[in-house]
Amino acid sequence: MNESDAKTSALGPGKNGQPSRLALRRVLIDTYHENVAYMHRDCEVYRAEGFKALSKVEIRTNGHSILATLNVVDDAAIVACGELGLSKAAFAQLEAEDGHTVTVAQAEAPVSMGALHRKLGGERLRLDDFRAIVRDISTHQYSKIELTAFVVATNRDELDREEVQFLTEAMIEAGSRLDWRESLVVDKHCIGGIPGNRTSMLVVPIVAAHGMLCPKTSSRAITSPAGTADTMEVLADVELPIERLREIVHTHRGCLAWGGTANLSPADDVLISVERPLALDSPGQMVASILSKKIAAGSSHLVLDIPIGPSAKVRSMPEAQRLRRLFEYVARHLKLTLDVVITDGRQPIGFGIGPVLEARDVMRVLENDPRAPMDLRQKALRLAGRMLEADPDVRGGDGFAIARDILDSGRALAKMNDIIAAQGSRNFDPNHPTLGALSFEVRAHGAGVVSGIDNHHLAHIARFAGAPKVKEAGVDLCAKLGDEVKDGDLLYRVHASYPSDLEFARQACARSSGYRIGRAEDVPHVFVEF
Repeated sequence: MNESDAKTSALGPGKNGQPSRLALRRVLIDTYHENVAYMHRDCEVYRAEGFKALSKVEIRTNGHSILATLNVVDDAAIVACGELGLSKAAFAQLEAEDGHTVTVAQAEAPVSMGALHRKLGGERLRLDDFRAIVRDISTHQYSKIELTAFVVATNRDELDREEVQFLTEAMIEAGSRLDWRESLVVDKHCIGGIPGNRTSMLVVPIVAAHGMLCPKTSSRAITSPAGTADTMEVLADVELPIERLREIVHTHRGCLAWGGTANLSPADDVLISVERPLALDSPGQMVASILSKKIAAGSSHLVLDIPIGPSAKVRSMPEAQRLRRLFEYVARHLKLTLDVVITDGRQPIGFGIGPVLEARDVMRVLENDPRAPMDLRQKALRLAGRMLEADPDVRGGDGFAIARDILDSGRALAKMNDIIAAQGSRNFDPNHPTLGALSFEVRAHGAGVVSGIDNHHLAHIARFAGAPKVKEAGVDLCAKLGDEVKDGDLLYRVHASYPSDLEFARQACARSSGYRIGRAEDVPHVFVEF
């Protein structure tokens, strides 16, 4: 058999104990961090090997191997009897071409399965146990069912603080780790849950203009209307090769890029794929997720934003303080200098919710435009000030004034423009942003004061409108907490690019506007650090 025949022929069940061989087929299904294989029910290999749906199989070719969860199909248009189909993620990992011969066999259980079972039984695990589990997760040895078991077993109070430290260490060790060869590398992160909270895109240029190294690698939105990477992508390229990223950071002292190309804490991305659909966001997993990526990214100092409010992730000051202590415990043991700031999370930050609208707000703040949202400006200055005070040459309490001077003087704008140009400018005009051509308005039913804004619901409306996939979609706010409104006054405008998205958003608004109109004394009070 010549080479071309070998790439198009399936050899069926193996003989003399040899693994069974099939022809590889790429199946264009996005299974989001899960390796999935597809085999036809009438395939001889399927019958001979005794495979069943959701079995775990090992696929090998050219010295590469992956594990995948088996799905059984009856449609030869998806995969024929002599073929093995692989989802997009699995196909990319195997590094082979369509038609190439692969071997397939029953997979052995992951080495760490014993540790997982002990945790399911309520036992306390040690560092080596977490290392084994995280290693198997990051190399896709776990099925979605096994991943779910681990996530549930470590949810809420099932991890003590030392176990959270062990999990964080294991997640760092499983991926790459950046070394910027400087003693002071600063970063800022928010635990999330507040729409429009794009302070990182202001903090980075302010701090970088001061001369501190601030390599900001961010994730894309999973359940929110926009992540920092989604919004920055309106202005510049964010998917940068690691060497290009290093060059930009060393030249301009900062960046705002997607962290997916750096392979930082790879197990975290896999775990998130299970946590988000289950709406699980336990303190232990949150701490391990955030700190593992920041330490792996080479940060020595981190400012962490914990917003609290009625519809934020954290609803009360006691809860925020408990979370702060857990973050501080793990950071201290992993030699990361951490400054936790508890902030106002009662409403969205800025006016825009969605990538283009948020990019508009950011650039207006940098340009000192009178239309810029003051809450976004003030919060960014406070956070930048805390970060600047990590500089030994800056006295405690002076950071805010220094940050304000950098912003007001135009130095932050100049630095942001340098970073945008270095990453590859998209020529965005904040004065004439391109928004979804379809829109509708939501107006007040009754007069009074805006006494409540539901972060969660407004984020849902923006996602129904198409954000973040459709960058021009989202919600543009016209009224904030404490504003007086009359009956029929405009609360916000929804933008979409497709009729179906517009209708989904309209239905969500019909169920609830996300606004509560009441009296001034009904506005919730929150006791925060600034």
